[in-house]
Amino acid sequence: MTKDLLCTHVDQIRAVKPSADGCEECLRLGDVWVHLRMCLSCGHVGCCDSSKNRHATRHYRATTHPIAASHEPGEDWAWCYADQLMLEPA
Repeated sequence: MTKDLLCTHVDQIRAVKPSADGCEECLRLGDVWVHLRMCLSCGHVGCCDSSKNRHATRHYRATTHPIAASHEPGEDWAWCYADQLMLEPA
């Protein structure tokens, strides 16, 4: 990931592994997600804002872990919720 000068949270990016293969909260509810996002602070996997549950955003609001990355094959980007900006791949 690029260390974008506008993002003040890149120091919180960790070398984490995903906590699950899918959105655990959606799976418990029997719901289907649209796309998956992974928290780069702790590895939590949640559904994106295009899903009805928006579990990735809920995770940010509950923990204030600022940066989530796409957890989709072929995608390499991250989003900083706190600074409201996209971090491009290195």
